Amino acid sequence: MVVPVARRFAFVSDHSGGGRAGFTPASLLPAPKGDCVTSSCQAGSVNPELHIVSNLASARPIGRDRNDAVVAVLRARYKSLMSEESEYVPPEVWTWNKESGGRFASINRPIAGPTHDKELPVGEHSLQLYSLATPNGVKVTVMLEELLEAGHAGAEYDAWLINIGDGDQFGSGFVDINPNSKIPALLDRSQDPPQRVFESGAILLYLAEKFGAFLPEDGRERTEALSWLFWQMGAGPYLGGGFGHFYAYAPTKLEYPIDRFAMETKRQLDVLNRRLADNAYLAGDTYSIADMAVWPWYGALVKGKVYDAAKFLSVHEYEHVLRWTDVITERPAVKRGRLVNRSWGDKQLTERHSAADFDGLV
Repeated sequence: MVVPVARRFAFVSDHSGGGRAGFTPASLLPAPKGDCVTSSCQAGSVNPELHIVSNLASARPIGRDRNDAVVAVLRARYKSLMSEESEYVPPEVWTWNKESGGRFASINRPIAGPTHDKELPVGEHSLQLYSLATPNGVKVTVMLEELLEAGHAGAEYDAWLINIGDGDQFGSGFVDINPNSKIPALLDRSQDPPQRVFESGAILLYLAEKFGAFLPEDGRERTEALSWLFWQMGAGPYLGGGFGHFYAYAPTKLEYPIDRFAMETKRQLDVLNRRLADNAYLAGDTYSIADMAVWPWYGALVKGKVYDAAKFLSVHEYEHVLRWTDVITERPAVKRGRLVNRSWGDKQLTERHSAADFDGLV
């Protein structure tokens, strides 16, 4: 059992004129009334010993050498207590009894299905997209704008904003299109009955096959493009749900998961860098849905657009990824697609229904 530090040391100030302060054995002082000294500690929000040691370890007493020694001991004990505090022993059976913490805690839950009734809006075009301009959402809007740029008039679409922070993805209408409650989701009303498509990779492949575009016809190049498309589907969660979460969004910065996922993210960047050292695009010489899937995540990462981690990850080391990123960024369709369903920043386009919506934005 840990004996609270308040019962071993106490910081006292000498107001007798000597201007000295020092640590005194607690046995020489009146017994404390409990182990807590602040309301937050008394409320049970912190370990009492950790609370006291934290305060004492940050103190810089003036006076004898013994004070320096005591502070060193206390600081060492503080680090030890921090380690003890962060140790988590899983229960035999996990139960959901509190929010997990972090930026997106309010929308995380261990069950599926709708939380409320809400019909989705429907526009005039055959393709109805329900999304948000996150990297996964940008994949699809870039693809749709690329199809229109290439002359596929049938790719005209209505894009409706799904605000995941407000829980729009749990509305009954959206869940009907995507039972996984994740953006993006597509409804193709040119089919009878209308065809739903969910998961960004599936939408890219669906549109490529529907319009016969951005997926090489040559069997070898097609297979290469699909390999890189599904590489992103498998690698992306390590970047977003792994590195991005623990580095940028988690309520507490923890060394182990940040190191673990930083290492994996850098490995993935190296995989891309080696591929792009000898190829203009991921499938080879041809721009494809593989590039559209990878660019919104890894292009944004090396340009410091997500997680503010460019310096931390030394992204300057990946010169071929940077070159490839710059080339794709300059494509007119990409400039438009990245704005669709964007509800933050200087340039916003929460909904898109025609090319005229981009006037004054690009």
